[in-house]
Amino acid sequence: MDTAVCQTPDALLAVRGIIKAFGTNMVLKAIDMDIRAGEVVALIGGNGAGKSTLMKIIMGIYQPDDGEIYIQGRLAKLNKPSAALAEGIYLVPQEPMLFPNMTVEQNVLMGFDEKQSELRKRLQGLLSYLGWKLALDRKAATLSIAEQQLVEILRGLMREARLLILDEPTSSLTFHEAEALFQIVADLKAKGIGIVYITHRLTEVFQIADQVLIMRDGVITLSGPVSNFTREMLVAGLLPQGNVAHRLAADSPESQRTLEEPALVLEALTGYGFSSVSLKVYPGEILGLAGVVGAGRTELATTILGRDMVKSGRVLLGGKDITGFRTGQVLKEGLNYVTEDRFVSGIFRISDVAANTTAANLGRMSRFFLNVKEERKITKRFIEAFHTKVTGQDQPIGSLSGGNQQKVVISRALSTSPKVLILDEPTRGIDAAARGDLYAIIEELKRQGLAILLISSDIEEIMELSDRAVTMYCGRINQEFSKGEISQDRLMAASFGVAEGSAEHA
Repeated sequence: MDTAVCQTPDALLAVRGIIKAFGTNMVLKAIDMDIRAGEVVALIGGNGAGKSTLMKIIMGIYQPDDGEIYIQGRLAKLNKPSAALAEGIYLVPQEPMLFPNMTVEQNVLMGFDEKQSELRKRLQGLLSYLGWKLALDRKAATLSIAEQQLVEILRGLMREARLLILDEPTSSLTFHEAEALFQIVADLKAKGIGIVYITHRLTEVFQIADQVLIMRDGVITLSGPVSNFTREMLVAGLLPQGNVAHRLAADSPESQRTLEEPALVLEALTGYGFSSVSLKVYPGEILGLAGVVGAGRTELATTILGRDMVKSGRVLLGGKDITGFRTGQVLKEGLNYVTEDRFVSGIFRISDVAANTTAANLGRMSRFFLNVKEERKITKRFIEAFHTKVTGQDQPIGSLSGGNQQKVVISRALSTSPKVLILDEPTRGIDAAARGDLYAIIEELKRQGLAILLISSDIEEIMELSDRAVTMYCGRINQEFSKGEISQDRLMAASFGVAEGSAEHA
């Protein structure tokens, strides 16, 4: 190959033979990829497949060990992030990276050389066009996860990049916010902008992408026009071999469960952000809880857990009134919770995988000294069950990919053998392969009799896993659906308050 001119000069970006290793770990193995102007390329793959490493090389954050990158047929030297920005390449990260004490406007406009008045006018016009109601004078520290994600997207859109990399852009967005983003993607395509769209939501691939690439273990294993594939074909290409559920089940024999008595009962529970919530979750059942950001779902979960104060109503766990119990007491009674934001309250960043996995079990594993053998046994079980990619149990959790960090967080909750488990956006930021592992484990836990309250903004997830589903709107449960009644249209309508009346609760 000519090192100065690419063989596909029509490509906006052409990656040729990219190789990257970290020590003895070969992360990228001769990757080839083309992105053309006005084209959306969906990139999907498991944690550790190499997606993030490839994007960091394109952004000039990492340098490849071998291979070349061409921009419009010209060999590009992307040896630092500023070089990539100068070439019109912008990465919108999955996890917001904002300055908490700065305003929205300051975070978005940082680094521009234009006059502030002109920039402000452009930004206000963009917000108006998007239909996003976001006060520019708000401090970033006061923003929700979804709002922080919007600010990151605004940063990229304000820079009018020729190549925009969107890393899980809708993972924290509401339905309407996601639809607004899709419209922006369509407009950017029409303007000739190329887009790399990293996602785990396969429906989005068919909704907005022109091409699809699947990465596995540092290799592009599948590529081509989206029209050549079905959802089943993509899922089959992503899921690992073997049945995770059977491996986990081997440690816990099945037992027969009945649905006669509920494991968790909420009676007209009222707290900050929600009111008069009544529902029941039975052993061996997954109750899906859908709703848009701000509906009160997370506030409900943290109040049940004892983190926030109950204003009125009751919480019954296995028939026992645990209303007002502190979090430590709630955990001992057999209820655990997986937070929606692993970075803020889900992981101990400087601790290792083993410590993070067993942190909720310290009282059971030690009196005066930690039972290291038991800690390693528990950690090993979940590493294998979740396909968690680690170099060892002593690897700092902060060095893991986001999806693998989330697996450790969920492992910690399950390691306490709870009777009731609340999963709050459990697959946020998790790729399709890891999602398949998690779904299999959740299904197996249900069969073993665990009662699961599944909070998710992903309608497909609610549909796939739930035995029943309820929706929250403006802090209240406004609709309930049996298994046969659950559909995307019904859940979406109820989540936005379209459905009339209140639910009947069993």
